[in-house]
Amino acid sequence: MKHHTQPNRPRAFALAAITIAAMTVTGCGNSLAQTDAAAETVKVGLVVPTSGVYEPLGVDMTNGFQLYLDQHDGKLGGKSVELVKADEGDGPDTGVPAVNKVILQDGVSVVVGIVNSATALGVKESVAQAQVPLIIANAGANDVADGSDYVWRTSFANGAVGASLGEEVAAQVDGPVYVIAADYAAGHEFAGGFIDAFEAAGGTIAGESYTPFGTTSDWQPFLTQAQNSGAKAVFAFYAGAEAVNFVKQYSQFGLAGTLPLYAPGFLTEGGVLVAQGAEAVGILTSLHYSDLLDSPENEAFVAAYVEAYDTPPTVYSVQAYDAAAVLDLALADVDEVDGESIQQALHGIGAIASPRGEWSFDEQHNPDQPYFLREVESVDGANRNVVLRTLTE
Repeated sequence: MKHHTQPNRPRAFALAAITIAAMTVTGCGNSLAQTDAAAETVKVGLVVPTSGVYEPLGVDMTNGFQLYLDQHDGKLGGKSVELVKADEGDGPDTGVPAVNKVILQDGVSVVVGIVNSATALGVKESVAQAQVPLIIANAGANDVADGSDYVWRTSFANGAVGASLGEEVAAQVDGPVYVIAADYAAGHEFAGGFIDAFEAAGGTIAGESYTPFGTTSDWQPFLTQAQNSGAKAVFAFYAGAEAVNFVKQYSQFGLAGTLPLYAPGFLTEGGVLVAQGAEAVGILTSLHYSDLLDSPENEAFVAAYVEAYDTPPTVYSVQAYDAAAVLDLALADVDEVDGESIQQALHGIGAIASPRGEWSFDEQHNPDQPYFLREVESVDGANRNVVLRTLTE
């Protein structure tokens, strides 16, 4: 179905004036050719961290989006892409202005990216007011995607990742589980999702600890509480540098051999898995991707990604790759390349064939996707997240 929108009156008058002037100076035929060419180009704002602590995630996301473009001759939906990049930085202080810039100054029709949830929450109203869709390729706060016409997410909701482990842990662990996570919004959302699903499946919680976010360097007091709680396993959420330090101390404290450790996959994803070394082996995680997924789509994706960037893809790479795939489907179904037409088309794109497996948007515009149980194993001398089975379809 083709979607059409009427430009607002001031913009319509401005466009009419420009067209008349162009016809006067260059002649009608050339003006029409220029208009047709412009209609076949879409400006996409890619806003990811290119500096700061989240830069590695930004690199992976840029690589994933660019790979899709390269595989499709620089086009999405048959339309040439003009990619406008901006640095999200570490959070909303830099991220919100970056999004506003690509919309207001660069005139993009759609924005893709966003690592930090506070950035995503900070631009929800402005993208709706500007009628420019935002396709979030990472930020996971539960209430970022709430069915708004202009906010879509190709990544995850924090609570959903935590919840995907609840039934599995209840079935596998004969006894209570201790919960430990960083004390900030994401930590509570991951833990809350797990606790709700775990208790619904008949599990019991031995205790909970929420460690000061970004400042905790010694986990021994919290690990002592877990050890003395009578728990038979531990659920933890950490990411980045905290994930590295927590995993190392968990092993050094002697818990790795006695209390199985379950976590959302960000505990062992990307560069942190390399930094964790042998201490990470045996950790069980849930996530919506692993580069070892056994499917033709993923094998082709991994091969192309490794050839292009000489490193395996991460979940961050796939989330951005799929953002490009979503836009490819939406832009194929519009005549006018503007935000309103794009958001209308997004409502009808259906299932996305992805390296992670087939998925689609739910009513809140979050991905309805599979989650996989993964275990860290040493494969050919390197730590890898080996897929054991599918947890949710």
